[in-house]
Amino acid sequence: MHVTFAASAPDDADVVVLPVEKDGVGRARLTSLDDAGRALVLGGAAATKFDGDAGAIAEYVVTGENGVRRVALLGIGAGADRDWDKAGGALIARYLVGGTTTVAIDLSSLDTPPTAQAIAGLAATATQRGWRHDVYRTKLTAKQKPSLTSLTIVGAPGDTDTSFAAVDAVTQGMELTRTLVAEPANILYPESFVERVTQAVDGLGLEIDVLDEAQMRDHGMGALLGVSQGSRREARLLVLKWTGGGEGAPTVALVGKGVTFDTGGISIKPAGGMEDMKWDMGGAGAVAGAMKALATRKAKANVIGVMGLVENMPDGNAQRPGDVVTSMSGQTIEVINTDAEGRLVLCDAITWVQQAHKPATIVDLATLTGAMIVSLGNEYGGLFANDEDLAGQLLSASLASGDKLWRFPLADAYDKLIDSPIADMKNVGPRGAGSITAAQFLKRFVDDGVKWAHLDIAGMVWSDKDGTNYAKGATGYGVRLLDRFIRDAFER
Repeated sequence: MHVTFAASAPDDADVVVLPVEKDGVGRARLTSLDDAGRALVLGGAAATKFDGDAGAIAEYVVTGENGVRRVALLGIGAGADRDWDKAGGALIARYLVGGTTTVAIDLSSLDTPPTAQAIAGLAATATQRGWRHDVYRTKLTAKQKPSLTSLTIVGAPGDTDTSFAAVDAVTQGMELTRTLVAEPANILYPESFVERVTQAVDGLGLEIDVLDEAQMRDHGMGALLGVSQGSRREARLLVLKWTGGGEGAPTVALVGKGVTFDTGGISIKPAGGMEDMKWDMGGAGAVAGAMKALATRKAKANVIGVMGLVENMPDGNAQRPGDVVTSMSGQTIEVINTDAEGRLVLCDAITWVQQAHKPATIVDLATLTGAMIVSLGNEYGGLFANDEDLAGQLLSASLASGDKLWRFPLADAYDKLIDSPIADMKNVGPRGAGSITAAQFLKRFVDDGVKWAHLDIAGMVWSDKDGTNYAKGATGYGVRLLDRFIRDAFER
């Protein structure tokens, strides 16, 4: 869908949309309508009790000099940025399919002009909400296929183009993340993940490095390779490096869990719902999308994105419960449960990036534990951090971006729960506090003096219902969060 900012509405727009504030129908400036059209719209709004709530839509058919046309009132609530976002998502949900091809939003209906940031947010949310992954749907009818191709916003502030370019870079990153998360595991596996991402960021100025299994073996990544050994698909470590902050700027590492399919291994999962485990690479997908967004908008920061990519399968060569593996850090791990594999992937990726690039700050993202969904459902991702300032920066970014986080504790009492009688640690603790003991496991691989945060996003990368900026399916969670975190904490 193409977004255009214009001085006047195109004559051929299928629908002309007039934004209205909460309880503001009587104040709306309906100057684009003649007297009869205004009377019809105002009367219809009163009859249907349209009150301008954010995202509310009421459509009317009016006649005028240009013949019959469709006019819609679009509620923007109190006019806060989040209200504009909600309005943009609702508008596209209404008109994406069904034959409508062009929509024009006429801002002249408002007494107070909106900010460029608000309109850029509306346009970005509209674009994000319009994303679809219909690659394998060959039987869609004409009415089921997206028809909306053009969104024109009339009367936006003069600097809206600049504001939109920044948020559109995030949208492009989210589209990459969503595509990766939505693809089935027979299409997306470690090698093809690398190919997809490499193609998607081509020409953006990112340095790309890929480690194969032989190289990872040379580095001693026994934890990550232990997960991969039951699969025909070889593991990969994908590294994207962006140096937009200049020499000497602090380096941030974003580390993502990329289990392209998770059967649970020998500790195999129940069959019901196992198809969802194609999105167990959502953390790596978010890192890939965030790196694309940062490079697209030329972020003034030095950021390294590291994605540990494996497939967890239960063949005759798969690791067994009770096996002991040696991680790249030299620490040994008793594998109690092969379905607690994500932390084995992340621990070696975290060690590698510390040894190779010495970042001052690390943020890892992973669909790590079902316990997180039990705790928070699908409303928040879980946040764990060893530094108060870093935790505060991420919480602030979550509120500003809309990718919400909730902080959980770390403590020695939890750490003791993963001590092993035959190795340095075991990969799971008892049933209680499962998300916390997983974070405590990862914390053991963070070097002294390094600021670190772990984001458990198990409930956030996929949704069974529509949201403001996504239809049910892949959400793109994490890209907006990471982009805002880098912007606020590391760019000056």
